[in-house]
Amino acid sequence: MRHLLRFFGTLSLRITHETIFVIEQPRIKGTRIPVSLILGYLAVGNTAEQIIEQFPDITKEQIAACLDYARELSQFEVVAS
Repeated sequence: MRHLLRFFGTLSLRITHETIFVIEQPRIKGTRIPVSLILGYLAVGNTAEQIIEQFPDITKEQIAACLDYARELSQFEVVAS
């Protein structure tokens, strides 16, 4: 748990949660760009450079933070109660 808190503390430099239209989505900090949008671009084969061409206000580090965020979420286990 301590590792997870330290990791999410680091992510908070680049990822934030904002409520828009009553739906909270993780977004790249300082932008309105949802993490899911960047992950979608990566999923269809776009490179970081191609994504930055579409969204010039973000950096490679922020794109990497989106991947790290998704990786950390995929490691959570749900235990039925």
